[in-house]
Amino acid sequence: MILDDALSAPLLDHKALDLDGAECITYRLEQTFRYDYDLPVAKVRQRLVVVPPVRHGDLHRRHYALDVEGSRARPRERLTSVGNHLVEVHAARVDEHIEFRLTALLERDGDALPVLPRSALQDSRWRLPTRLTAADERLRGWAAELRRPRETTLDTAERVCHAVHRTMTYEYGPTGTRTTAAEALDGGRGVCQDYAHIMLALCHELGVPARYVSGHLLGQGGTHAWVEVLVAADGAAVAVPFDPCNGRRAGRKYVTVATGRDYTDVAPTAGTYVGPATGRLTSSRRLGIVDVAA
Repeated sequence: MILDDALSAPLLDHKALDLDGAECITYRLEQTFRYDYDLPVAKVRQRLVVVPPVRHGDLHRRHYALDVEGSRARPRERLTSVGNHLVEVHAARVDEHIEFRLTALLERDGDALPVLPRSALQDSRWRLPTRLTAADERLRGWAAELRRPRETTLDTAERVCHAVHRTMTYEYGPTGTRTTAAEALDGGRGVCQDYAHIMLALCHELGVPARYVSGHLLGQGGTHAWVEVLVAADGAAVAVPFDPCNGRRAGRKYVTVATGRDYTDVAPTAGTYVGPATGRLTSSRRLGIVDVAA
């Protein structure tokens, strides 16, 4: 499908498509973040992690456009050390609102997993806890119960994924972006980022290198989070995706945006401003499929 057609084509019903049997899938992602202020503000600094990478395994980015409305600010873009596409926006003044609109086209052309250098298996970023993924006594005890000395890394990851899925109850409200894995587990309820943080805490306790993934899931209204477990393969490492929120491996319904140690590393939007105004954030997101080739 040519670019202009893909940008304007109606979205297909993904539930009626054989995604697993397709040779190529074209996705369109549309996402908006808008900040409204009741008074003018100054020195706005905004950080966006919303643009998918050029390539992540069998998924590659064909096109993207990021527009800023409500200010003369121009985005500055760069890649982080782990390959995330980071956008930074600086605005001297915003009178009423500033809005960021992303449109991206992505294609999946196989089943290849992301390949990393073998050194990634020992990278401390994927083996050591953060504030959000640190284990408490309960998590350490749970990890000890899950430990099986002779099983493979993938078998361990599979069991951890399903254990987290069975233990937690999905509920929006009880947790927030600063809730730790231990706090979420203690409450027994949370959202996808909490499931991911708990799985990461258990993986780290079990010596399994793993990282947080921020992205999108077809059929879901907002952003989604899951985990990639790093496994040795042919002199390198591959990242195998697990979604503890849904108790399964992540597949062709998933679109990766960024990877990091936890939510803080890859929060879709974060920023500051100077002034007495109250700011209000609204957002929208639509992910769909515009073409499937058998």
